Amino acid sequence: MKHDMGFDEAPDRHDGRANPVFLGVERAIHEHRLPPGTRLAEAELCEIYGVSRTIVRAGLQALTHSQLVTLVPNRGASVAKPTPADAQEVFEARELIEPRTAREAARHATPADIELLRRHSAEEHKALDARDYGRSLRLSGLFHTEIARISGQKTLLGFVDQLVSRSALIIALYWHRERARCDSQCHERLIDAIAAGKPDEAETLMRSHLVDIHTALDFRDAGDSQRDLRDMLLP
Repeated sequence: MKHDMGFDEAPDRHDGRANPVFLGVERAIHEHRLPPGTRLAEAELCEIYGVSRTIVRAGLQALTHSQLVTLVPNRGASVAKPTPADAQEVFEARELIEPRTAREAARHATPADIELLRRHSAEEHKALDARDYGRSLRLSGLFHTEIARISGQKTLLGFVDQLVSRSALIIALYWHRERARCDSQCHERLIDAIAAGKPDEAETLMRSHLVDIHTALDFRDAGDSQRDLRDMLLP
């Protein structure tokens, strides 16, 4: 996984997820511009991205594989709408996996890794100060996948990448705090524990952080967005 100085690049991908439709829709989901349940018409996507239906369909298939989009025969595609049971499963999985990646990150992080995490945290604070909450949400998710990368656990990195993506949909639906975002102070404490080479502390902090998010979920139903698809995909 790599990022530029602004941490806006998606993870390196060598499959259908390098598709421009996949990348555009995924990013809009992560930034909470594209709510769960939004219909994704092929013709509109072709026009928005200037690509063929073949490319659109490949992108939608990749999004379906990542459980970000639901494809229904004769009805088309829409952004996935996780159920409360789905939400419980995703966060239970994160609570099992990510404390381990935090522990391993504390054992393996290099000075360059720590510098990257600190710059990442600074970017998140900058986005919040600018009230760019969509970008801050995306950065919060990338923070978790970056820790998984630093851990050196490649298989777990793949799981975390997908779980973080699905969490963006869950938070959009069920987390109704003033700002649906990770606690930046918790991220700072995690960086400090990883930098100090304290695996037990990093593991504990990550677990409590995820439990805090999980317990803040509110499973009241959310309404569907009425905004124009182009406006949501091309802010």
